[in-house]
Amino acid sequence: MNKVDAFLLKAKQWRDEFEALREIVLACDLTEDFKWMHPCYTYQGANIVVIHGFKEYCALLFFKGALLEDTHNLLIQETENVQSARQIRFTGLDQIKKLAPVLQTYIYQAIEVERAGLKVELKKTSEYNMPEEFQDKLDNMPELKKAFDALTPGRQRGYLYYFSQAKQAKTRIARVEKWIPQILAGKGIDD
Repeated sequence: MNKVDAFLLKAKQWRDEFEALREIVLACDLTEDFKWMHPCYTYQGANIVVIHGFKEYCALLFFKGALLEDTHNLLIQETENVQSARQIRFTGLDQIKKLAPVLQTYIYQAIEVERAGLKVELKKTSEYNMPEEFQDKLDNMPELKKAFDALTPGRQRGYLYYFSQAKQAKTRIARVEKWIPQILAGKGIDD
């Protein structure tokens, strides 16, 4: 039994919806894989779409959804900080069955985006807010600045976003202090 089959068997919620989505996606000649503990579908090794479930809905997540033409107004940006991915959410099997041809159109469009080599223009790290409390640490700890500069841009953005979300300076200071060892170790906030 492969990992996707095992995932479907264990699904307590959304099993029928997951199976219907799987059938729709596989009809588009994508390769089935299992990544991030969810069924993931690729084209020539590139991630196209993943099936996942939440408490209130299940979804198809398009990795480069921001580049798709949303002709049916189905694509949802999860949060304001998600730059590339977009979801189509479902609350029932009938909804999926009704939308099946439209979903395949979106999937084929996502494959074409990948074939064309299109990339989402991501915000640069310099466009993120640099919390004053973190800047002070970088200015006074050369080893921290060196370690932070050596992180990938995505890891840098993760820290900047997390630090800047705290409303109070006291909380920002506590967050910075807590994560200094992780930064010095060359790790991101999710590592």
